[in-house]
Amino acid sequence: MLITAQHRDALIELINISFARTAASLSELTGDRVVLEQPDVYIHPISTLNTILANSLAGDLATVEQVFTGSISGNAMLLLNYQGALELTKLFVPTASRNTHSLDSSACEVLTEIGNILLNACLGMFGNLLNIPVCFSAPRLHLDVLDQLINSIAGEELSYSLVVSTTFSMRDKSVTGYLMLLLSLDSLESLIQAVEIWASPIAGSTSNSEIEIIIN
Repeated sequence: MLITAQHRDALIELINISFARTAASLSELTGDRVVLEQPDVYIHPISTLNTILANSLAGDLATVEQVFTGSISGNAMLLLNYQGALELTKLFVPTASRNTHSLDSSACEVLTEIGNILLNACLGMFGNLLNIPVCFSAPRLHLDVLDQLINSIAGEELSYSLVVSTTFSMRDKSVTGYLMLLLSLDSLESLIQAVEIWASPIAGSTSNSEIEIIIN
């Protein structure tokens, strides 16, 4: 399957729209300006994620997950390394102890709500911009390492992952995290087709020559 440079640019634009909505919601919630930096977007076979993300997501992770269903279905996740999750909760809850070295129940609730806002915005774009309505479950928080997390969720029907890296910035501090959509090949193809339709008025006569090859 081939993913063109235009597809990737359109996906980045869609994610940017979702991130802008997320930042606005989080800013309203906290009373501080929250910025989600320009994302990097890639598509990888799920079987390669442990290798690709081994350095940036080493050790224990805090992951907020939602299952979504419809003509496109799969799992959406916000992943943070454990220290990043701690720092993010301290950004959003200034009264939290700066000496806390573990995620307590209050911090877990904050993380789950942040993930819920971000994932809802991204999944909502399917219906609002791509005309692909989806239903999604309540968010769940996992505390696990990457390979165990992927193995517990991915099955034969989920073979690809849309990987989005970004940085949350607030009060001159920042935390890097990853948004991932785990998809079947059919769902990925449906997503790319919808992206093509959405992007076609924008693309004009731009060349289609650059390609990213996804290896099965």
